Amino acid sequence: MALSNTPTTYGSVTRTLHWITALLVITLIPVAVIANRLPYETSAQLDLKGFMFSLHKTLGVAVFFVALLRIVWALSQPKPAPLHPDRKTETFLAETAHWLLYGSLVLAPLSGWVHHATTIGFAPIWWPFGQNLPLVPKSEALEGITYGLHWVFGKVMAATILLHVLGALKHQFVDRDATLQRMLRHTPDIAVPPAQPHIRGPLVAAVAVWGVVLAGAGAFGLYASHGTVIETAELADVASDWQVQEGTISITANQFGGDVTGSFADWTADITFDPAITNGPAGSVEVVIAVGSLTLGSMTDQALAPDFFDARTYETAVFKADLITGIDGHEAIGTLQVRDQTVPVTMPFRLSLNGDVATVQSNLTLQRLDFGVGANMPDESTLAFDVGVAISLTATR
Repeated sequence: MALSNTPTTYGSVTRTLHWITALLVITLIPVAVIANRLPYETSAQLDLKGFMFSLHKTLGVAVFFVALLRIVWALSQPKPAPLHPDRKTETFLAETAHWLLYGSLVLAPLSGWVHHATTIGFAPIWWPFGQNLPLVPKSEALEGITYGLHWVFGKVMAATILLHVLGALKHQFVDRDATLQRMLRHTPDIAVPPAQPHIRGPLVAAVAVWGVVLAGAGAFGLYASHGTVIETAELADVASDWQVQEGTISITANQFGGDVTGSFADWTADITFDPAITNGPAGSVEVVIAVGSLTLGSMTDQALAPDFFDARTYETAVFKADLITGIDGHEAIGTLQVRDQTVPVTMPFRLSLNGDVATVQSNLTLQRLDFGVGANMPDESTLAFDVGVAISLTATR
């Protein structure tokens, strides 16, 4: 059995790569459709959804490398001549569709891989490459762009595969020629014109089609972020003795064994504090957080949903505490209200004073079920109970 192509037949390497690609693609496409439609309201449902997305991503990476190998091999081989060289338009369109298919087999999985690398958390890829890519930052804007590109490339791939299959069936049952047969098995040489060189016309046409499709997708806004949009509560200004100049309130959740970190973009702090007091109550703080301003990577939509923070119903979270100065350091002792639950919280913090400028750092761990967050997931199989909170701020008196 010949490994290489001849002017009239496909070698075993070409046929093997063709059918490996076909098997991978006809598996990952329905897996993606199923994964997108699966609910994630319980731990079991989320676990299944994550498994299906991981399977889709892992198969996609495999398609990427197999497609690259297939293209390199195809370019190094003689191309068997078409069985009907007199049908110039049909041959040209078939070649154009082949280039579109080759491109989408590389670009669809590559854009999906980059999209995965731009996001934080959810459904890891099982190949031992890590979850990040060099030079690809975690970026909401880039996430939207790569999601749109992946969607476009995937649709083009599905369309060209359909055309490819219909063309093969036409050759088999209408033309009754050996086009399909020579991709299924080794066939004897057929008396046809010599193998044709790789011509540029169909490649140029395929590039033009890509340009039109990508521009059209941009015109319809497919490259923007597609996360759930929740109107964020407008927080009232506070007349605080200490004005926060900059700061972050971030949370870290562990999903599928990996940490996912995000932060609240909108919050206020009303702080009274007397640094002259070295032992005992030294002030108070009230922090109001706009829950809808949370970004938490790929978990954002889930985190803001009714089973979690329910940001549409409970627009704010409030932390009220007395600031206590002691020999061993500082603590904020009070309550944290999230959703409809108010829980006692003691938050140790590190304070650094430089004249009228105060820098505060704090880290603590909360239990999500104490606040009814993710109560539909009462175990840690997919989502851990512990949620880390990190606070960092600089304030001036």
